[in-house]
Amino acid sequence: MSTVRRPLHIVHTEASCGWGGQEIRILEESRGLIARGHRVTILAPAESSIYRRASEWGVGAVALPLVKKRIGPLLSLRGWLIANAHDVDLLNTHSSTDSWLAALAVRTVAPRLPIVRTRHISAPVRNSTANRWLYATAATHVVTTGESLRRELIANLGVAEESSTSIPTGIDTRRFAPGDKAAARAQLGLEAEIFWIGIVATLRSWKGHSYLLEALEQLPDPRVRLLIVGDGPQRQALEAKVIELGLTERVRFAGEQKDVVPWLQALDVFALPSYANEGVSQAVMQAMLVGLPIVTTAVGSMRDIIDNRHTGLIIAAKDSVQLADAIQSLHSDPAAAHLLGERAHAFALEHCSLERMLDRMEAIFMGAARQR
Repeated sequence: MSTVRRPLHIVHTEASCGWGGQEIRILEESRGLIARGHRVTILAPAESSIYRRASEWGVGAVALPLVKKRIGPLLSLRGWLIANAHDVDLLNTHSSTDSWLAALAVRTVAPRLPIVRTRHISAPVRNSTANRWLYATAATHVVTTGESLRRELIANLGVAEESSTSIPTGIDTRRFAPGDKAAARAQLGLEAEIFWIGIVATLRSWKGHSYLLEALEQLPDPRVRLLIVGDGPQRQALEAKVIELGLTERVRFAGEQKDVVPWLQALDVFALPSYANEGVSQAVMQAMLVGLPIVTTAVGSMRDIIDNRHTGLIIAAKDSVQLADAIQSLHSDPAAAHLLGERAHAFALEHCSLERMLDRMEAIFMGAARQR
């Protein structure tokens, strides 16, 4: 099929009701493509965060009950597609439930819409006949957020090389940039003389917050403290662990923040010790653009952006001792930490920009879109 060279109507389906990097990417990408002249509609459950927040990003959203792989949600999606079939160029699916519903629904709607399947996380996909059909046959093109995720789908599910692309999430380089650390700390009420380690992430177990707390306990200097930005299901468990480890005076929970830029600019080190599910972390790329030294793991496709000891430090997952040692090395050698941050910033400027992501996603959509 030849590449379409006109404004598209792109429809995203998203079954997830949570809030994190996946949902933010969909909205950021949608807003960027709308600015380029395309139409974008998001189909999501009425109770989902992405549906409730879409209007804040200037993106149209329609409430559909896509929360379960059941006949009711399938018929609901099918009905919407029939009503809008001649006004839509392609579907972009994101989570397991909506991907299955969309793959089945388009089989009974004429003309049949192409599907671009975006795989955001690194959790393994079971090698089964059904999953091979979903990824290698039902999808016109598969996009992953990291190269290792793409290689796994090719090897395990038979996804074709030419029908798959790794496109990490792009970050707005105008917003995320180095800033005045002292001014940021004053703005946020953070002590100026403290060595602040920070993490920006939804409070989920696999993000590794508990290992970060254990690492902090191993760093005896009371002037080394931890700033946790974000909220989520692990909040109470983490607060209890802070008390258990005797870290009440050294850990600050900032909660969810609409604008994380000043929080990043206030830090000395950014740590994300995830042990599962990452593609290429948006938070890590944001921290790189701010010029921070990074400590993280090789989970998912993090090595796409972090070259150990060049653009950051890679440690073993679930290892609080290595994590503490890495943080201590940056604390004790400010020059080395500064150099890591500079290299991270330069790499992210070249490879992690929002415009680069939009260029590549637009090309995928143009190539996949049906002619009409």
